[in-house]
Formats: sequence, structure tokens, C-alpha cells
Amino acid sequence: MPSALRQLIFFVLLIALPVASYFFVFKPQNVEIEKARQDIAHKEQMLEKLRAATAQAESLARQNEQIKTAIDSIEARLPNGKEMDNILRQVSNIAAKSNLKVPTFKRSDKILTAGTAMEQPLDIEITGDFDGFYKFLLDIEQLPRITRIPEFSIVRSDKVDGEMKTKFTLSIYYEGDSKDIRP
Repeated sequence: MPSALRQLIFFVLLIALPVASYFFVFKPQNVEIEKARQDIAHKEQMLEKLRAATAQAESLARQNEQIKTAIDSIEARLPNGKEMDNILRQVSNIAAKSNLKVPTFKRSDKILTAGTAMEQPLDIEITGDFDGFYKFLLDIEQLPRITRIPEFSIVRSDKVDGEMKTKFTLSIYYEGDSKDIRP
């Protein structure tokens, strides 16, 4: 073989070897490396989402604990059914302390449910000085129990200036069983 032909074959083989290496070795390796990078990026995104969810779960656990504490504090303000007479005595004492006359103080037979608590409405009629009544309302508001006044009417007395007569329903919430409900 002539030397020029041999040199040309050698030169073609010399050029063909890196080109073949590129197509058969390096290009498939680059594809595999790119797939691995995409897989790593995807796993990092999933890990970040997992970290965020974990942080949120801890936050939710703290919020649940705060809500439980708030519920316990509200439930502590609910007397049980046996303590209702004490609450009635407190309301009567507050009225007497405010120089009010309570001709009518009646426990309603209609006990209502209010979620997990019970609601005992009291029909009250009070006469006396308006300033005393205002003090009475402020003292009722300061009771450690949960109360509300759903019905209220007040009439000014024609006989004495500053005197009034009021009828209202004072509802006191307390802990009770479903068997406490009266028809």
C-alpha cells in the first residue's frame, strides 16, 4: 500500500475515533447526566414542599394547642347544673347591692341547648333607680360566667324622676347533659 493511502486511512481513523466516541460514549452519558440533574431538581422541589408542609404542621399543632387552651378557658367559665342556684343568688345579691327591687325573678322551664353547653333563661323584673340598674348591668357583665340578655324592655316611671321598671331575660350558660333538656 502506498504511503499516502496509508496516511489517509490513518488520518480518517484518527478523526473517526473521537467522532465515534462522541456519538457512542459521550452523548449517551450527557443524556444520562441531564436526566439525573432533572431528577435531582425534582426531588429537591419535593423536599422543599415537604419541609414547608412540616413547618405548617408544627404551626397547626401550636394553633390547635392555643385553641384547646381557649376552649378550656371558656369551659371553665361554665358552671355545672348544680351551681346554677349559686349564680341565681349572685344575680339577686348584685341587684340588692345596686338598690334595686326584684319583684319577679323566675327561672324559665325552657332550657335551651347551645352547642355543648346549656342555656338557662331567667325572666327578671326590676324596679328602681336607673343609675342602680346601670351599675347592676356592669356588675352582671363582670361575672365570671357567660351570660347574655336576649330580651329587654325598660319603662320610665311616671311617679318618681329617675326611677324605672325593666323586664328582661338573662340567659346563663352552663355545662349540662342532654338529659337536662326539658320539653
